[in-house]
Amino acid sequence: MTEYLLRFVAGGLIVSAFAILGDMLRPKSFAGLLGAAPSVALATLSIAVVQHGPRYVAAESWTMIYGAIALACYSLAVCHLLMRFHLAALPATVVAFIVWLVVAFGLLAGFGGVA
Repeated sequence: MTEYLLRFVAGGLIVSAFAILGDMLRPKSFAGLLGAAPSVALATLSIAVVQHGPRYVAAESWTMIYGAIALACYSLAVCHLLMRFHLAALPATVVAFIVWLVVAFGLLAGFGGVA
């Protein structure tokens, strides 16, 4: 029960801080971008430091970085498939998901999760 309370408080504080930062930036579309993923990642890592120690968190942070790189490749693939090859949204996202899997697991296999 304490873990859930800690997650709730840490997540709420970090989400609020990123929402304030996003509200101060222009264009306002940054507010949604900064409100979710970075704050959830930081809350997760802060709780993991307390529960598992810094070595575990180092490995977790690398896997988050690999996932972010894979997401950038996924987004680029979707854009090219939609704009250049004029695919429909569903086939484009399915193909791009395969790109995401290859990049994410390729980075994990190539570099591992430990810093």
